[in-house]
Amino acid sequence: MHTKFWHKRWATNDIPWHEDSGNSLLLDKLSALSLRPSDRIFVPLCGKTLDIGWLLEQGFSVVAIELSKMAVDELFEQLDIVPKISQQGSLSHYSASNLDVFVGDFFALSVELLGHVDAIFDRACLVALPIDMRLKYTQYLANITANAPQLLIVFEYDQNQMAGPPFSISLDEIKQHYSQVYSVSLLGSLDMTGQLRGDFVAEEKAYLLQR
Repeated sequence: MHTKFWHKRWATNDIPWHEDSGNSLLLDKLSALSLRPSDRIFVPLCGKTLDIGWLLEQGFSVVAIELSKMAVDELFEQLDIVPKISQQGSLSHYSASNLDVFVGDFFALSVELLGHVDAIFDRACLVALPIDMRLKYTQYLANITANAPQLLIVFEYDQNQMAGPPFSISLDEIKQHYSQVYSVSLLGSLDMTGQLRGDFVAEEKAYLLQR
């Protein structure tokens, strides 16, 4: 699954993963991370998610990365923020008060560019990657964040019903990727039957990953 695939999806507005309101599991379960106001949260593959605006309203700082410049431009437009834009190697850096968003390849984001983070909110990254990329992603994420705790949101359904993305991610797979670093616990789930491009049983699940 190459960059052209994602750029085309954004260009044609074929983005069924984008939510027109904040993610309800984030709103309900973020407290499990025991964060303090002003803590810094990393949001990988953020798109133009409204979740970033909500996190800023709660007093957190946010750092994020997204492949699509179009998505990031739209993110700042809806936030009504004019960012400062600079180039950091192959990545563009959009910065504003309490908000840093990098545009480009996730794997080009170094520890130095990312800086310290207190937690990770992954609603859109793990579920967006094909299975052969998930191990590389989870290892890299843990390395650049010093194993920061995560609120991980995934979908679970019969993968035969839909090719994805978003892909179905089971608890067993999450443990395969993360059990050497984190303990994994289920925080809650939502019924998504009929809401993922087909009339089939699906759930959205929130997991807490702690060192």
